[in-house]
Amino acid sequence: MENSTVIITTLNGAWAEPNFMFDLFLKCFHDGIETERLLSHLVVITLDEKAHARCQSLHPHCYEIETKGTNFTKEAFFMTKVYLNMMWRRIEFLGTVLEMGYSFVFTDTDIIWLRNPFNQFYNDADFQIACDFFNGDSNDLNNFPNGGFAYVKSNEKTIWFYKFWFNSRIAYPGKHDQDVLNNIKMNPIIQDIKLKIRFLSTTYFSGFCELSKEFNKVCTLHANCCGGLEGKVNNLKMLFQDWAKYMELSNQTKLDAHPSWSVPHGCK
Repeated sequence: MENSTVIITTLNGAWAEPNFMFDLFLKCFHDGIETERLLSHLVVITLDEKAHARCQSLHPHCYEIETKGTNFTKEAFFMTKVYLNMMWRRIEFLGTVLEMGYSFVFTDTDIIWLRNPFNQFYNDADFQIACDFFNGDSNDLNNFPNGGFAYVKSNEKTIWFYKFWFNSRIAYPGKHDQDVLNNIKMNPIIQDIKLKIRFLSTTYFSGFCELSKEFNKVCTLHANCCGGLEGKVNNLKMLFQDWAKYMELSNQTKLDAHPSWSVPHGCK
């Protein structure tokens, strides 16, 4: 974008299967409110050859990264060694993006974009991140972050922070990036460098853990608190159907309506 911001997601072979997660992710940009134009700023980071080939058939901006000694093609089940390696490779790569001078919005591919979210970001934050559960105070470090969605500005503070975050994995062996972030977010050294952290409200940046009731405000919806790739996809399809029904209503009917989501359902 004009301010050197890119939208980034990661993709492996399992999530790139036809008529599955990646297709649904791209569809939401085409069908969302003021989101289609954002596709030109979306870079898909592919983690294996299968995902890269599939990405190239659907999207113009695909970038393959290599991780020696690890095959990310199959579904990476939560907290397995492959899953942890994938999550930390992601943090390492995003740090290099900041070093290149690019700010980014990172989004997991199991997040549906229903509206352009940029007007809901905080101007004063260096690092702002979604939550599984939001306590109502965007400045409160006691919020529990969800690493699947974040907006990070490229500056000396965030470049340092991503290196610190990545290196902190050594102090917390067997933990994934989100848990490590939760452990280090109150470290005095982060306060010393004056890194401004803010947490995004689940009213606008929602998920299955804490669903937004505000159909007229919600921007993104994450299939968090839902284990298993097939369960995520099935629930996101149902979510999209709920959204489509809402969008078919007249403007006046939308104001008077009290819609609700039919998800999550049948998650592990």
